[in-house]
Amino acid sequence: MSNRITVVLDSGNLEKLRTIQAKMIKSSIKSVSFSHVLNLVLEEGLKKFKS
Repeated sequence: MSNRITVVLDSGNLEKLRTIQAKMIKSSIKSVSFSHVLNLVLEEGLKKFKS
């Protein structure tokens, strides 16, 4: 289940996420939401931390 939250991103991170999103859109026939990209990046980053 998804939760709606508000986050504040600095402009550098926003630009990096938008670049990732653009690359994903170019290589896919489906749309790719910003939320999807943010979740993918967070999942990968969180793998580095142990629960």
